[in-house]
Amino acid sequence: MITPPEVIRTKEIATAVIPLVVPGRDMPKYMDPAIQELIKTITGQGIQITGPMFSYHHRRPSDTFDFEIGFPVSGAVKPEGRVINGKLPAVKVVRSVYQGPYEGLAQAWPELQTWVRTNGHGETGRFWESYLTNPEEVKDPKDYRTELNWIVSK
Repeated sequence: MITPPEVIRTKEIATAVIPLVVPGRDMPKYMDPAIQELIKTITGQGIQITGPMFSYHHRRPSDTFDFEIGFPVSGAVKPEGRVINGKLPAVKVVRSVYQGPYEGLAQAWPELQTWVRTNGHGETGRFWESYLTNPEEVKDPKDYRTELNWIVSK
């Protein structure tokens, strides 16, 4: 289900984001409008999107998801609407890639968590996923690729 995990240190990446705190069951209805707002704001300011869309989670989901949806960018955005500047941090992560429909992420994350725990890495509760394929370009959900980044302390 996921590629063999690897421990790496990431570099800080400038991003443009929209922070969201939403019930998990309602996430799909908030994602598309946020994506469209981000793209419109970033490109409208003449800034380049430099990498795949991501969602950065500040804590493990409970009744709600507390996360930022965003894109890596070539420069700072002027805050507009809900769009603000952010960053993907320079941290130690356990990284893996999941291939399949987005609904399968609910099984991919626990698989990665088991690996993190089995291998003695301290959990921080923070993580992000980068969507390596664009559903408008890759039509079959079984071919979607999502990079999983679990921030660890050891």
